[in-house]
Amino acid sequence: MIGSSTHSIDQRKLAWLTLKLLPGLGNRSLLKLVSHFGSPEAVLQANAAEIHAVEGLRPHAVKALLSRRTSRDPSVEWQMLQSKGFRLVCLADPDYPANLAAIPDPPAVLFADGSLEPRDLVAIAVVGSRAASLTGMTFTERLSTDLAQCGVTVVSGFAMGIDSAAHRGALRVRGRTLAVLGCGLDQDYPQGNREMRIQIRNSGALLTEFLLGSPPEAGHFPARNRIISGLALGVVVVEAAQRSGSLITARLALEQGREVFAVPGMARHYRSAGVHQLLRQGAKLVETAQDVLDEIRPMIRRNPAATVRDTIVSATSGGCAHQGNFSEEEAVLMASLRKEPIHIDELGHRLQWGPSRVASVLVSLELKGAVQQLPGKHFVRMLDGC
Repeated sequence: MIGSSTHSIDQRKLAWLTLKLLPGLGNRSLLKLVSHFGSPEAVLQANAAEIHAVEGLRPHAVKALLSRRTSRDPSVEWQMLQSKGFRLVCLADPDYPANLAAIPDPPAVLFADGSLEPRDLVAIAVVGSRAASLTGMTFTERLSTDLAQCGVTVVSGFAMGIDSAAHRGALRVRGRTLAVLGCGLDQDYPQGNREMRIQIRNSGALLTEFLLGSPPEAGHFPARNRIISGLALGVVVVEAAQRSGSLITARLALEQGREVFAVPGMARHYRSAGVHQLLRQGAKLVETAQDVLDEIRPMIRRNPAATVRDTIVSATSGGCAHQGNFSEEEAVLMASLRKEPIHIDELGHRLQWGPSRVASVLVSLELKGAVQQLPGKHFVRMLDGC
C-alpha cells in the first residue's frame, strides 16, 4: 500500500514515484493521466468517476490506479534511492533532458546516477554490435574521442562491444557521456564494467527508467533504445548484423525525427549487413567525426531549447567566453583569427596544421560561439578580448 512515512521527502517526486510503482500502469498511461489531470498529485487524488472519464485508458491501467496498491512502499523506495546516491528525475523537472522530453513517449521518470547538464543538449548516440571486431571498437573509440573533444555528449547503452568503446572514447578526454541501462541502477550488468560505471558517474550519468531490482530482461532493451536515440540529435551505427538491436535504435531515431548515420564495413561481412542496409535506406555515411559535426551544426542552430553558447560554454558578464574555456589548440587558432573572414585552407597554412585538425578545432570553437562560419568555408572571430 502507499506509505505514510513521507516526512523530509519531496512530495511531488513521491507522487511521480507512486504512480511509477503501480503495477499495470505503463508509461504511456501515466503520461496520459498526468496530462489529463495536470499533475501526478491530482492523478492520485482523482476519484473513480474522474478516472473512468479519461479517454484511451486500458482496463488494467484503470484497475491499477483505482486499487492504489503499489508494488513497494514509495517512501521506502525513495529512501533506498537516496541511500545509494541515485536521483529521481521527473518529466517536469528543469534538468530533465530537453531532447528526450521532445519525443512522443518520453519516460515519465528517470533514475539517474550522476549529473545531467544543459550542454547534454548537444549529444550524439553511438551504438553497435556487442560482438564487435577490434577494428570496429578502435574506430568507435576514436570517433567518440573526437566528438567529445568538440563538446558533444556521447550517448550509448553501456553494453559490451561498440557501446563500451563509445563511452571509453569520451572518457579518454574527460568528455561527457550518458549510459542508458535496460535494468535497474543497482544491477551489476554487464559484469566487468564496474570501473567504467564509476567513471561515467563522474563525467556524466547512468540513466534508466527501470526500478531498483529490475533485471536486464530482453523486453527492456527496445524501451531503453528509444531513450538512447531520444537523448541525441542523431544516432551513429557501427557494426550491426541484419537483425541487430542497433537497427531498432536507428528506426526509433527516424521516428523521433533524428539523424541516422552509419559507418561502412567490409563487403559481405555479417557485421556490415545492418549498416549497409541503413546506408541503402539513406543513412548519412560516416568516416570521421567531421561528417557528424557537419550534419548536426544546423540542427543545433535551429534548436529552440537553448543557444549553442548557452549549451556549451558560460559567457562572462562582458559577453565574452573566458580564455580558460579554450583548450591549448583552440587558443592557438583563436590567436590567428580576426574580424575579417579567412578561408579554412589559409588558416591551415598559417598554423601548419592538416585540414582535419583545423576543421575539428573550428567546429569546437563554433559550438562555443567563438567563431562563425560564412559561405565558402570562411570563418570570422566572434569574441573580443580572449
